[in-house]
Amino acid sequence: VQLQASGGGLVQAGGSLRVSCTASGRSFNRYVMGWFRQAQEKEREFVAAISRSSGATEYADSVKGRFTISRDNAKNTVYLQMNSVKPEDTAVYYCAAGSGYYGDRDYKQYGYWGQGTLVTVSS
Repeated sequence: VQLQASGGGLVQAGGSLRVSCTASGRSFNRYVMGWFRQAQEKEREFVAAISRSSGATEYADSVKGRFTISRDNAKNTVYLQMNSVKPEDTAVYYCAAGSGYYGDRDYKQYGYWGQGTLVTVSS
């Protein structure tokens, strides 16, 4: 499966932004979908994940209550709605597809990655 992320940009602190990731190919609903991010000179970190049926989600503590992950299996798309953003949310955001368990935050379980979209939060 190929993943294409979009929707990044510049947003002011306290504002909102939605990033999207569209998958090509079939069987999108067979994959757990996740979002990760990597800030400059920092390691990649887990942000959120969603189960195959959208019935369950998992969030990093740093974004819980502010970010919402969702998916539309009919459109082969996963979204990350980012509200009340902070300067520390600035990073390249990557979507990923995996065959494991949505609650497993280890990036190694994800076999497919998008190219990343840059989100910059100004203070």
